[in-house]
Amino acid sequence: MAGREGMLGSSLVLGVEEPPLLALVQGSGSGSGSALRLTADSFQRLLLDSPVLHQRLKRYLYVVMNQLATSSTCNHFHRIEARLARWLLMTQDRAETDQLQLTHEFLAMMLGVRRAGMTLAVIALQARGLIRYQRGAIKVIDRPGLIEASCECYSVDCALYTKMLPVL
Repeated sequence: MAGREGMLGSSLVLGVEEPPLLALVQGSGSGSGSALRLTADSFQRLLLDSPVLHQRLKRYLYVVMNQLATSSTCNHFHRIEARLARWLLMTQDRAETDQLQLTHEFLAMMLGVRRAGMTLAVIALQARGLIRYQRGAIKVIDRPGLIEASCECYSVDCALYTKMLPVL
């Protein structure tokens, strides 16, 4: 998951031109909806010309690697409801809006669970007054409550982002 803090194609930072993953754009955020697109050659030249950019992107890659490891552990040990709360918070952080266009099917795919399990988790968070779900749209109603409902992985991710990628 990447927002304004990140990038796709981070394998290029490692000098690998073979992309390991496919990308899916889910939303455009709070209205800006812009992105920069570079050729691999242009990007490699930028890395050579800007050691500060190169260092920052290596730190971002470190964060992504840690986030992947955390997600793997989280998916194994934590309840669907807590994982959903974490994922919604991470999505809200990147989209910078409390209105998220997400279906049960998409959420189930992202969290690696059956759709029925996702529906129960959404209903549970809604019953607690943390979110409002209405046909493919989720509104975060109580962010502090959602943080409390999430597993500790969310605060670990936030702390790592703050430590490794301070706002310039």
